[in-house]
Order: sequence, then structure tokens, then C-alpha cells
Amino acid sequence: MVEGKVVVVTGAGGGIGRDIALLMAKYGARVVVNDIGASLTGEGLDAGPAQKVVEEIKAAGGEAVANTDSVSEASSAERIIGTALDAFGRIDCVVNNAGILRDRFFHKMSAEEWDAVLKVHLYGAFYMSKAAARHFKEQSSGSLIHMTSTSGLIGNIGQANYSAAKLGVTALSKSIALDMERDKVRSNCIAPFAWSRMVSSIPTDTPEGKAEVELIKQMTPAKIAPLAVYLASDAASHVNAQVFSVRNNEIFLMSQPRPIRSVHRSEGWTPETVAAHAMPALQASFFDLERSGDVFSWDPV
Repeated sequence: MVEGKVVVVTGAGGGIGRDIALLMAKYGARVVVNDIGASLTGEGLDAGPAQKVVEEIKAAGGEAVANTDSVSEASSAERIIGTALDAFGRIDCVVNNAGILRDRFFHKMSAEEWDAVLKVHLYGAFYMSKAAARHFKEQSSGSLIHMTSTSGLIGNIGQANYSAAKLGVTALSKSIALDMERDKVRSNCIAPFAWSRMVSSIPTDTPEGKAEVELIKQMTPAKIAPLAVYLASDAASHVNAQVFSVRNNEIFLMSQPRPIRSVHRSEGWTPETVAAHAMPALQASFFDLERSGDVFSWDPV
């Protein structure tokens, strides 16, 4: 489905990114495997993970090159796209998958912990997408696939930085889709459920935590890859500005914010009438204070 296309997958040295890179190559894409080889918190550098995935792809008869630049700076994002152009002469798809975690309760979170996560997830998605955009525009084609998270779409505890970044990524994706629709450039999001380093930090010191981890372990990163390959292909030319989620063998189309209820008062509002009229009328439609796990409350199938 992606025969001959050139695809960059960031954070592809392991987990979800690795499986996307492998399946892209299996379906005929030439792949730039990007990974700085850092720890879950973004520390330490190792070229090994990216090169190992390249060797896996080549051993299976595919084409791939490694890149170890960071997505968190504009200049290095340009070098990642430059690797695709130098090796394969074009760029057709970018999968913005690279990520780190610095989990902490909001009131205890440092500015550095906030900045580090936003730089990789949100700034990284912006820098990578922008670096590819002019090439997409020139060739009147291109697909951007961004990894978001239900931590941002719904909510999670101890992840203010990650949740803000991931919800920001969904808004960025929608803006790109609107701005570049006339250039036939598509931008979509996937919120993945899968066992990877990004969820391996879930506490297991309670029975509930242990049970949650065991369920997530059933959801392998390979389950995410088919949707990513499809979104990169010409078969998905009509799919734009959507947010999907993959949970084991389930694919969800996620909602996007829209008005759900309104109240009107012809003479306008005062704080008193807001309290007496507006809030009682709207309260039946309030959303509960839920985490991702509360909304996805059934076992994966």
C-alpha cells in the first residue's frame, strides 16, 4: 500500500515506532528510522536502537537508513527530513512518534519537567511537520501521522505536561489539515493503547496498578502499525483531520469538541442569573472528572 513512498518514523528504535517502521518497510516504503537512543526520561544517547531496526528492515529485504537527531530543535528536525531526501530523494510521510515522560503531580512539577516533555512531543511534532511541509507542498501530496494520547483527550493523573502536549498535538494536526488541504496534505492523529516504554512507568504497587499493567501488556505495539500504514497510503486520500485510537483489536474514531447544550436569556446575563439559571440548566450535561481508564473501562478484546 505504500510501495515506493519515503516515510520518516521518529522514536522508531523500539516500541510503537519500531513496529510502524517495520510494517511500513514490509509494505514497500523506504524508511528513515529516527531515534536518539535516549532513556524514557530523555537522557543518554545511543545510536544502536535506530541502527538495529534498520538492520531488521534490510534483513527482510527492505530499504532503510538510521538517523539519531533530536526532534526537539528546528535545525535537527530539518536534518531528519534531509536524511530522507539524501538517501531516497523525497519525503511522503512523517510519523511523529518520538516521546518522553516526566510524570509528576502538577503542583510538584518543575519548569524543566514541563519544558522537556513539551519540547519533544509538541514542539517536535511542529518542527518535523514544518520541515516536511514545503516538500509536501511542492509535490502536492503528503501525510502526517501524529501520536496523541487519551491522557490528553480524556485526562490522566500526574501527567499535566504530557497531557497538555498531546492535546496540543491534536490541535496542531487539525490546524495543519486546514492550512494545507488545498496542497493535498493530510494530517491525522492516533491515540495508541500499547505496552511500551511510555506506559511502563505505570505504578504497580497496588492490585489495581498491577491489573492495569497486565491488561496493557496484551496490547502489543504491532497492533498500532496497520492503521499508520493505511494513513500513509493513497487509499487514505479522503481521510484528513481525524483522531483515531487503537486498543488491541479495536479501532475508534474519537470525538472532537462541539457544542452539546446551550442556554439563552434575552436580556443577557448577570452573575446571579448564571448561578440561578445557566448552571442548573447545563449541569445535567457536565462531564465527570474521569481518567482515560474510566472511559475505556472494559477489557481489551
